Amino acid sequence: MKDFLYFPSMTKGSLALLYFPGSNPRIATRHLMRWINGCPPLMEELSATGYYTSQKVFTSRQVTLINRHLGSPG
Repeated sequence: MKDFLYFPSMTKGSLALLYFPGSNPRIATRHLMRWINGCPPLMEELSATGYYTSQKVFTSRQVTLINRHLGSPG
């Protein structure tokens, strides 16, 4: 049986700080978005969830996709 991992919805800044701890939140967000935009399969899957670039919060599903493509933060 496949393990199910639940990821809560998160603001872009909160998620970015998990990937770039100790960074300035604004810079961490910029780095995370660069990683996301640099991964076309991830962008395609995010788009299918209704993602748009100016949204401030990632849904639980979007956080799961990001985690799957970029790996676990930390």
